[in-house]
Amino acid sequence: MQQVTGFGGFFFRADDPGALARWYETHLGVSLVPDNYTDPVWTQQAGPTVFAPFARDSDYFGNDKKQWMLNFRVADLEAMIAQLTAAGITVTPDPQTYPNGRFARLYDPEGNPIELWQPA
Repeated sequence: MQQVTGFGGFFFRADDPGALARWYETHLGVSLVPDNYTDPVWTQQAGPTVFAPFARDSDYFGNDKKQWMLNFRVADLEAMIAQLTAAGITVTPDPQTYPNGRFARLYDPEGNPIELWQPA
């Protein structure tokens, strides 16, 4: 059986796509989509990826109107939290350490939930 080999992109609607793309580039290092086919696109490091549908009434995303949440792997959660906090972004670390690592939550400028994950 053929299987997918990973995510090739994540596409979503935004009120101000250009500003939101720049926010992700500035604060999380996700490169802007090039306007041609020769410039490189953002390339993520290989690593664990969880693909998990949630119940429609789940409160895990923090807002029942949001249909998705991004989870980004990070190498150093404390350093990332410090960087984002210094930029004026509110980040809420989960005080618990889990068998699979540590987590923190933030929201992009349009209120979309983002989870940062430092794998164990």
